[in-house]
Amino acid sequence: MKKNIKRSKEEKINVPRLILRIVVVAIILGLMVFAIKIAPNYARDEFANVTNLVINNNNITRNVKNNIIIEDNTIYLSTGDMQNFLDEFLLVDKENSRVITTSNTKTVVLPFEGTNITVNSAKKSIEHSVLNRDGIIYLPITDLTDIYNIEVNYSANTNIITIDSLNRKCVEALCSKNMSVKYLPTILSKTVDKVERGDTLILVQDKETNSNIVEDGWIKVRTKNGELGYVKEKDITDEKNTRDDLDISTRIDGKVSLVWDYYSQYVEAPVRNGQIEGINVVSPSFYEITASGDIDANIGKNGKNYVEWAHANGYKVWPMVSNSELGSLDAVSKLLSTYENREYLIDNIIDELIDAGVDGVNIDFENMYQKDKDNYSRFLIELAPRLREAGLTLSVDVTAPDGSETWSLCFDRNVIGQVADYIIFMGYDQNGVSATKAGTVAGCDWVELNIKKFLGQEGVSKDKLILAMPFYTRLWKEKDGTLTSSVVNMRSVTIPNGVEKTWDENTKQYYIEYEQNGTTYKMWIEDEESLKAKLNLINQYDLAGGAFWSKDRESNTVWEIIADKLNVKETNENE
Repeated sequence: MKKNIKRSKEEKINVPRLILRIVVVAIILGLMVFAIKIAPNYARDEFANVTNLVINNNNITRNVKNNIIIEDNTIYLSTGDMQNFLDEFLLVDKENSRVITTSNTKTVVLPFEGTNITVNSAKKSIEHSVLNRDGIIYLPITDLTDIYNIEVNYSANTNIITIDSLNRKCVEALCSKNMSVKYLPTILSKTVDKVERGDTLILVQDKETNSNIVEDGWIKVRTKNGELGYVKEKDITDEKNTRDDLDISTRIDGKVSLVWDYYSQYVEAPVRNGQIEGINVVSPSFYEITASGDIDANIGKNGKNYVEWAHANGYKVWPMVSNSELGSLDAVSKLLSTYENREYLIDNIIDELIDAGVDGVNIDFENMYQKDKDNYSRFLIELAPRLREAGLTLSVDVTAPDGSETWSLCFDRNVIGQVADYIIFMGYDQNGVSATKAGTVAGCDWVELNIKKFLGQEGVSKDKLILAMPFYTRLWKEKDGTLTSSVVNMRSVTIPNGVEKTWDENTKQYYIEYEQNGTTYKMWIEDEESLKAKLNLINQYDLAGGAFWSKDRESNTVWEIIADKLNVKETNENE
């Protein structure tokens, strides 16, 4: 009995401890719930004491490298931040004390000192000069709004700078009542701003869907103070588009089907009549560049008639500009080496294209030093905005990756793929005139391997990549250990009597081999079947289209196949 009484006393003594434990556990659980459910809804004030930068409704302050300078109502961004957010290819040319920057339609040179700049080769002036602070170059972004087609605003209340691209869609709405703008789409979230009935809000758009961002009845907005947050969707009214996406694309609808129409500089442009089924772009060889950057144009009356014929049949005309007449790699190197040389060449190209009344250009520079790769990219970077301003399409020819220094490694395909409207992979010559072993000009397996390289290691977008295919092959001759070859046009391929062709599943070509008078002949045939296989790759990898070298080498039956595979059969009829 005594023992039971003693235990009962101990139990009475422990009741407060039990209650205390329960309270502590409840507090801990409450803190855990707060940490998991509530605390994340509160905005961190890590940027409270710095100028915030909001570009196209994204707060990118955490990614800003250098201080943002605000002086005399002028906002300055460092060239490093400009490269990150507005012009990836901005160039700080310290040797010549200047900055070269490009936008969609402008190529601009700003000196380190003074306010006189050049915009698309024309002299202009701005109010404020470039700043140099501790070796960091800053540009007066508020003076460059027309260059980049942007709107820049600063809210002193919140210390937020907003930059909006005027090329992009903008949707606004009105507040139907006084309300709080929340950090996240929940009533428990921290208030980031207060808005009143009748205030205008910018509705933030989803990049993928180009529509309003809505979550559980909350819609993401930006206030006049630049703050980003959420309000109840039901509490906004009078939604309207105040600006639509500006279409500055110079690309064409659907798959590109381009045929080069080559003729030498010593003859007149070809005379074309009627339609070519299955194409929507022609590229005549109108232009050669000279060592000085002038254009040797071979158009004449026939060339003007050619452009009229093409347009009458609904074809775009992208004449080829070639460096083949320069004669040496050194001449190309010198031409590309300075901004002034590139500018002079670009001015001449633009003038010629506008005068000819064409729709674009095909840049075909081949055989360059590897060391000139970046300068060639600069030429295209600086050319692209000038063409876009004129509404002209830029297509650029390149070879397969991973080849020789002067044939393959001289191209930065990733940069070209970014700045050009189209990058054309010349899917030939897998084995050319200098080959030491007989082989195909364009085996399907080799072509596919290189398509994968373009899309993979080179980072080229599939909707910009055009696959160029040959309308020719090579007849190889082996005799006494010596190998030679000659070009045979598709339409001229003949198989000697008694020689059987065999199908090569790897190359997707017919192959023939035979002997005559002590010479062994070999040929991987380019015909309708090999062409179909390569056209299938365009659809398999959803590429931008196909191109063909060159007109009048083909057999008559290929155009119907091309029209069907690239789905351009009705192009002419719809024009």
